[in-house]
This record gives sequence, structure tokens and C-alpha cells, in this order.
Amino acid sequence: MRTVKQISNIKTGRKTTMIKQSAFNIKRIRFDEHYHPSDNTRLTTNFANLARGENRQENLRNVIQMIDNRFNSLAHWDNLQGNRYSVEVEIISFELDIDIENRRNSFPLIEILNTSIIDKTYQKRISGLVGNNFSSYVRDYDFSVLLPNYNKNKPDFNIPNNFGDLHGKLFKCLLQSPAYQMNFHKLPVICLSVSTNKTYHRTDNQHPVLGVEYQQNEFSLTDQYFAKMGMKVRYFLPPDSVAPLAFYFFGDLLSDYSTLELISTISTMEVFQKIYRPEIYNANSVAPKDYHPSLSHQDYSLTRVVYDREERSQLAIAQGKYTEESFISPYHDRLEQWSASYSA
Repeated sequence: MRTVKQISNIKTGRKTTMIKQSAFNIKRIRFDEHYHPSDNTRLTTNFANLARGENRQENLRNVIQMIDNRFNSLAHWDNLQGNRYSVEVEIISFELDIDIENRRNSFPLIEILNTSIIDKTYQKRISGLVGNNFSSYVRDYDFSVLLPNYNKNKPDFNIPNNFGDLHGKLFKCLLQSPAYQMNFHKLPVICLSVSTNKTYHRTDNQHPVLGVEYQQNEFSLTDQYFAKMGMKVRYFLPPDSVAPLAFYFFGDLLSDYSTLELISTISTMEVFQKIYRPEIYNANSVAPKDYHPSLSHQDYSLTRVVYDREERSQLAIAQGKYTEESFISPYHDRLEQWSASYSA
């Protein structure tokens, strides 16, 4: 098993001290029916989108109940009434302290989710997985500002050679930080939607919890971006699901994590995807052997949770520009120096 400590081959260079492993701070906030997004939370964060408006509390209550129901349907052994477990979700925010010439500034870098499992039969708390959702200001900048500007007025879509390099190194540095290592004993698993630009092919490999594995012949842009973060990807269609999920991980996804840990990630992120992308994850038919996801698919059902997908797309651009103005542009030279001196 590859634990947090075993990623110690990732080192920072000594040419600049702009970003130190001690520069990361952690903040925690419970995601429940009383959740209110903090002032510095990325508004494009999907769970923040759910917590606004007239239906705020009903939205949150429904999401939490859906997660619990899905967890119990997967953890069905010794669970005859289907209510043995509940899942607690915590929003983990990492901020980066920037100290240049005795001028300090704090930038909200990355947000992920941490799950805990409550076994109501034995009245005990079980650690789930950290990661799950992944939100990043720098990723907003890369995808919503840098990439469109790079391809402006070009006949063919292209990717800059260093696309994702800075973000990947910031993420690796975060995993080496005391803020991460003192709070989490395993490396994160991120669970996202599959790409609508690729076709996925069902294999004969099947895991008891993750389900049937799908593969594709070519990595998506998101897959490539997470590879810069040091993460591998596999795609699984869990039992009673209708579309495969993309799991990004370090080490061995099938061996490094317990059954209940994996279920906590599946139940949490599948519910979010049913809300965010119902055309794919709340479709009324199961993904075929050769599966090409599409947001134009019409045969799907809606949940009782209100979610503004158009607002999220607009905010991604706005917050990408905020990152450019507040982080990338003012610290460009120092970031370039630090990135060049960082080696894995």
C-alpha cells in the first residue's frame, strides 16, 4: 500500500522559497443541511452551488439522504433494513500562504471532500476517503482562461506544452505538506465524470464494489491533466449504476483501500453526478458495451435537487480570471522559478 509518507520522492528545489511545504493551511467545514459556503469558497464548487437560493436547505437534506441510501444499497450485508450506515461529508479547503519580501498573502488553492462512515449498529465512526470531489482555482484558470486564449483564432484545437505543469506541482507539494500529512493517512482518490469526448469499452474485469471496468483507447484532457498531478485513472461502472465513473488515484486503487472506503466515495460522488450530469448518471438505461457519454441524451430523470449548471459555467470563467489577476500575473516570475526548480 502506498501511503502519504511514501510519496517522499517528490522534492522541492532550493532556487526560490516562494512556496514551502509549510505554506499550506487547512480549513474544515461540515457539509450538512446547515451548510453555508464560506466567503472564500469557490462559487463554482458544485456543493456550494447547491447551498444557495430558496431551496437551499431542502437541497442539502435531499443530497445527504441520497448519499446515505446509496451507501446502504452497496453495503448491503448485515444490513437487512438498509439503514445501518450514514455518511458524514466534510469540505476540506487548502490555502497557500505566499511570503515575498515580507509581504504575506493568502490564496485559496484547492478544495476536496473527506468522508466518514457512521456504523449505527455498533455506534462507531469509520474513516472514509479524502479526495472525492476536486475544485481548484488554478484549474479554473487553466481550462477557462489559458486554454481558450491559447486557441483563439487557431483553426485546430491545441494544448500548450506546459499545460497543467504548475498545477500538478502545486498539488504534489500540497501532499507533502504538514497540513495534509498530519490530517490524512492515505493519499486522495478523486472521482469524476467520464469525458463526453471519448468512447469507453466494457471489459470482463469486475470488482465486487467498484463494479465492471471500462477502458478507452485515448486519455481525455482531464486524464492528462490529472497525470500531471501524479495520478492514474481507471473507469468503473458500480453495481446498479448506469454510467462509469473516472477514479483518479495513486498506488493500487483495488488493494490500497477498504470496501467501505470505496463505497463512501462511490455513494458520495455518484449522487453529485446524478445532480450535475443527469443526462449521463441519471439516465434511464445502462451504459452499453461501447459507451460514448453525451449531455444531449434525452432519456433521463431529474432528481429533486435544484442545480444551476449555467451559473457554474459562467462562474468558472470569472474565477479563472480572478486567479489570473490575483495569483498568476502578480507572481508569474516567482511561480516560473519555483516550478522550474521543483523535481519529482
